[in-house]
Amino acid sequence: MRRRTDAQPQTLADTSAASRLNSDAAHVAQRTRASGGHLLDGRSDRYKWVALSNTTLGTMMATIDTSIMLIALPDIFRGIHLDPLAAGNSFYLLWMILSFQVVTAVLVLSFGRLGDIFGRVRMYNLGFALYTFFSLLLTITWMSGTAGATWLVVMRIFQGVGAAFLMANSAAILTDAFPEHQRGMALGINQVAGISGMFIGLVLAGS
Repeated sequence: MRRRTDAQPQTLADTSAASRLNSDAAHVAQRTRASGGHLLDGRSDRYKWVALSNTTLGTMMATIDTSIMLIALPDIFRGIHLDPLAAGNSFYLLWMILSFQVVTAVLVLSFGRLGDIFGRVRMYNLGFALYTFFSLLLTITWMSGTAGATWLVVMRIFQGVGAAFLMANSAAILTDAFPEHQRGMALGINQVAGISGMFIGLVLAGS
């Protein structure tokens, strides 16, 4: 009877240790999966600063596009020879402004979940590629009138898809890359860049 009683605490201790090991292994697997197959332990100085610079650049570019359109609208409609205030053309004026923002706001949550499943770095890189590709397509509009306006709205929608990938995964990448005592600083820099992008967009559009 005594032997059984002595064995019980040892069994509970073993169970607790095994539970901790399983928890640690799951945590490591999650961080590895989030980084696209590379183990991030927050100790790699080079990786964390590269991650900060890349995610800050992506966030700033995405927020620049939320405001840059406002000041540039007269020149855009003049370039495609369309009067946005004429009857039936207000649709193009409205969605030229809102398409990017609406798509980004709707998709951020879903793309954040995709980052959890398929890797945040991988999803961020996909978003960067999409954003860059459709930004380039926006510069080569050869049509005019309603066809040109439709082209611009559609390209803005796909540009917003890329921006949603960037916004959804940038903070998560920084959380994985930076240790606890530097995480607030990294997230703060990222957020300041995002807020600054809104003002920079207005300045760039007016210059």
